[in-house]
Amino acid sequence: MKLAALAVIGALIAAPAFAQGPAAGASAQAVSSKTAEGSGVVQSVDAKAGTITLHHGPIAALKWPAMTMTFKASPEVLKTARTGQKVKFTLDTAADNQVIALAPN
Repeated sequence: MKLAALAVIGALIAAPAFAQGPAAGASAQAVSSKTAEGSGVVQSVDAKAGTITLHHGPIAALKWPAMTMTFKASPEVLKTARTGQKVKFTLDTAADNQVIALAPN
């Protein structure tokens, strides 16, 4: 009898935490990880393809080491980027890491 009562109490205590578990954590993570910041050097710009190639330092938010990568980029970024330019940039992680902002560094 005591064991059954303890099981019921345990289930009642755990129910709210279980109900909030994966779904609550997933939406909180999605909200906090929509962008990531980095810095690097513009290697090339291909306006026709809509891409920019950057040699960037490590990006801690994405757990990426330093490397050279080609990214899709917004039209505004493509207009302002210049080969050889040192930049700070913002990636939209929800849009396949598209470069959405670029500023001289």
